[in-house]
Amino acid sequence: MSYVSRLLTGRYHSQDSLISKTPVEVNRRDFLRLGAGIAGALVLPPALAKSATAQERNLRFSNTHTGENLKTTYWVEGEYLDGSLQEINSILRDHRTNEAYSMDKGLLDLLFVLQSQVDSKDVFHIISGYRSPATNAMLNGKSKGVAKRSYHMRGMAIDVRLQGCEIKNLQRAALALKAGGVGYYPSSDFIHVDVGPVRSW
Repeated sequence: MSYVSRLLTGRYHSQDSLISKTPVEVNRRDFLRLGAGIAGALVLPPALAKSATAQERNLRFSNTHTGENLKTTYWVEGEYLDGSLQEINSILRDHRTNEAYSMDKGLLDLLFVLQSQVDSKDVFHIISGYRSPATNAMLNGKSKGVAKRSYHMRGMAIDVRLQGCEIKNLQRAALALKAGGVGYYPSSDFIHVDVGPVRSW
């Protein structure tokens, strides 16, 4: 069962690793299988049940550094949309070097589920998306809070706040999903989420 299916049906467990060498994909068969098992969604929280039956996945972003905004549907009926993924890669690029990277699809799905978990369709404010190795090394030299082998360099992490949602509530929702790493930075008003091993700080 795919990462998204496990997450949306509540079958994801903390011991499951989300690290993969290829982006996580959900094909039409997975989607139809998920739809056929909607009886299981009856025991899900309403927000996750709604995510499980969605035929589209939408995200809204605002880059706090560049001022760019994006509202996009990146997945429709089991298919990821290449054009939308490229737009997301662009707005999540390293603003210091202007380098874009192919963001992990599992990370996008995690954001989609996270916004459903807090019952929001509002804008994710991007603090940090992709980081080039040069940028990460520079930030690591300035702060002990930046990992040398950060998942940001692999397109598997993002630092965000969600408009209209208290940062503590967003952190609690992310922790409840048990779908990767969750970092809490209340003084800077953002959380970190990634699709690496389940952990928190």
